[in-house]
Amino acid sequence: MGDAVDRVLAQWRVERPDVDTSPMAVLARVARLARLVERENKEFLAHFDLEPGEFEVLTALRRAGSVEGLTAGAFLSAALVTAGAITNRVDRMAAKGLVRRVPDQVDRRVVRVRLTDAGLALVDSMLAAHMARCAALLEPLDPSTQAAVADALRVLLERFE
Repeated sequence: MGDAVDRVLAQWRVERPDVDTSPMAVLARVARLARLVERENKEFLAHFDLEPGEFEVLTALRRAGSVEGLTAGAFLSAALVTAGAITNRVDRMAAKGLVRRVPDQVDRRVVRVRLTDAGLALVDSMLAAHMARCAALLEPLDPSTQAAVADALRVLLERFE
C-alpha cells in the first residue's frame, strides 16, 4: 500500500533512476511525522489554552523539580530556544498566572521563573493525558520497534547536536 513518501520515491525512480533517493525514505518521513505530531500537539494543548512553547516552559520547570525555579540561561539549555523566545513565553504565561518571576536569593541581578500553584496544577493535571496521547500515536509499533526507532533517532540527533 505505502505512504506519501513511497509515492514520491517511486516518482523519483522513474524520473531520475540515476540518483539514489533512499535517504529520503527516512528523512522525509521524519519531517512529515514531525509536522503531523506538531499538529496533534497543538490541538491537544489548545484544550488547555496553551501553545507548544508554553507547554515546554511548564514542563521544563516541572522537570527541574526545584521550588527555586529556573534562570533564563537554564531555560536556554532546557527548552532549546532563544532568550527572546523565552522572554515572550514567560510574559504570556505570567499574564495567565502560570509562572512568576522572582529575584535570585544570592544574586539580585538574576531573575528566576517559578511555577505558580496554578501552573503546577495545570502541568500535573495534563501530563498523564499527554503521555497517553503519545503512547496512542506510537501504538502501531510494538515496544521493541519503538525502542529501536528511539535508538536510531538518538544516533542521528547526537550527530546534529
